[in-house]
Amino acid sequence: MSQTQINMATMKMTPRHYYIVFVSSLGQMIGTAVATLAGIIIPMLNIILHPELSTFMQGLIGAIDLIGIAIGSVIFGRLSDKYGYLLFFRLCPLLIFVSCVIAILFPTVAVLTVCLFFVGLGIGGEYSLDSDYVSELMPVKYRSLMVGVAKAACALGNIIVAAICFGLLELWKDASAWPKLLWIIAIIAGVMFLLRLKFYESPKWLLDHGQQAKAEIAVKKFLGPDVIIEPEQDDAAKAAATPSQKSSMISFIRTNWKKVILSGVPWACEGLGVYGIGVFLPILVMALGLEHYTPGENPIFHVADSVKITLWISCIILPGFILGLILINKKKSLTAIQSVGFWMCAASLVVLLLSYHYGWNKWISIGSFMAFELFLNMGPHLITYVLPPHIYPVAQRGQGVGLAASIGKIGAVLGVFVIPILLKSGGAVLVLIVSAAVMAAGALITNIFGRQVNQ
Repeated sequence: MSQTQINMATMKMTPRHYYIVFVSSLGQMIGTAVATLAGIIIPMLNIILHPELSTFMQGLIGAIDLIGIAIGSVIFGRLSDKYGYLLFFRLCPLLIFVSCVIAILFPTVAVLTVCLFFVGLGIGGEYSLDSDYVSELMPVKYRSLMVGVAKAACALGNIIVAAICFGLLELWKDASAWPKLLWIIAIIAGVMFLLRLKFYESPKWLLDHGQQAKAEIAVKKFLGPDVIIEPEQDDAAKAAATPSQKSSMISFIRTNWKKVILSGVPWACEGLGVYGIGVFLPILVMALGLEHYTPGENPIFHVADSVKITLWISCIILPGFILGLILINKKKSLTAIQSVGFWMCAASLVVLLLSYHYGWNKWISIGSFMAFELFLNMGPHLITYVLPPHIYPVAQRGQGVGLAASIGKIGAVLGVFVIPILLKSGGAVLVLIVSAAVMAAGALITNIFGRQVNQ
């Protein structure tokens, strides 16, 4: 190698690296943006529909995009392993944009539900492809950190949507305007698609598929004319230890079952917190009596005030990610960070439960909610995204990450469906008890299998 050539695996971070992370991270932002928006649209629909949405329909609207994510992450994960990342990296935001526009033009509950499913398909592809691009294009030293940075962008999705929706609800004062809120998602998806027109195929994917010349061209387009790509020893060792690179899903799970459990099941537990509680956060805020509401006034102000408190709670999500990234940068064990996060989430929910039961000051409850979000995003929400691309070799990364995301979203779907049922049958108390138990289960599984998987 000549002195003018730079190995992409050992080079320093450059502005081009940060641009790659930015473009890739928009998929994470739109994922939580959709979940937050669904949680705001549901109570708006309850105001204008008579009778109100059933618990099943509330759960379905909240969960349908997650069902799409669970399916899309597996489908796009396998397709990207076979056909490359770039095509699907552009297709996913386009699918999200078109689906949102259709839901805006035909504003019925049925059309909204179907369109949210296709939005979820696109987001599922994002969850697989975003981490693939970031983990494969970053220098080895910064790989896990930058994957975490990309994931942290999802905090902006919560904050941006909650802030914009609060402002619009205060301005419109009309629950029937809910379809217009979907323009938030459509605009983000449109920007994503335009930015990805100047993206390229993953050099590592090309190299792994024997396309050395194309890989060298792609890495120069991404990172500069002096940058080269070479096989990495870690990837070669992991690949050599893998019996079949193109195995069926059943064979893949059988061969990698410990990795599948470690990367997938805690992600499912985390999904209840991020999506189950996250989607219904405005409704939970109302159930816990944390918002201010004067009987007899326009019900949209009831929703707006709960969205305002949701915004306050959401603002702690980004500091949680930053704290987790600091720990990753200090080379702390990924599974240790995840486990501690789960335990602290469970403890925060217990304090929230006690505050509600004994009628403590509402700021203790809001503070407990904030602590829950802080530790959830410091640990499980961040690490479940960073861990899968870290433990799978390049040849299996799309399938492994896609499967982990799919399992995670199955857990999220169950969480979103069960929250309205728990609220109806046992109120906020039952929701908090079940959620705390799930967080504790995530910690135990992380502890057990984290010791058994080579990281």
